[in-house]
Amino acid sequence: MAQAIPRSLLRRWFSGLTEHAFLCELGIGDPALTDYLAEMLCRFLHMDQIYRLRDATGRQLDEVASMLIEAEGLPPEGRTRREIHRHIGDFTLFWTGLFPEALQQHRRRSELDFFVDYCNQGKRSYLIAAAYDGEPYRDESPVLRRLSEEFELCALGLNKVRAELHQGGTSDPSSGLWLQGDDA
Repeated sequence: MAQAIPRSLLRRWFSGLTEHAFLCELGIGDPALTDYLAEMLCRFLHMDQIYRLRDATGRQLDEVASMLIEAEGLPPEGRTRREIHRHIGDFTLFWTGLFPEALQQHRRRSELDFFVDYCNQGKRSYLIAAAYDGEPYRDESPVLRRLSEEFELCALGLNKVRAELHQGGTSDPSSGLWLQGDDA
């Protein structure tokens, strides 16, 4: 069994990859943005974090449309609605930026997401989450707003991160980089 890599090292590794891709490839020097994206990549190392949202019955939500239905059923105020929209933004950005080829496969087998535009929905969800700008969200709100405004550019940046991972031979999700459960 492979030895687990400490999260702090993974976080630094993703930070370096993300900063390099955004600064050197895209000319974007935005530490708050690249920190957020590196943290998202660390969180999403585990498939159970990518698909962490559940409906009221406990069923896993693996389609954006289902996540939206769940979010819209909640009162507008409160952490839960914000967190669902933030997760939708992260979810759509992750797939759009790192694994765009998987979106076509997902849409073919999905009844609900067949007509969902991941870019537009990601932008919308980040904007909704960014609207929660009081404490304790004050620091994260501007980053979420930037992700909404620059969604396609951030997806391109994540695609550059993927290219850097390819150079190291570790970007294939089946290689173990994106893991099930507590394997990382």
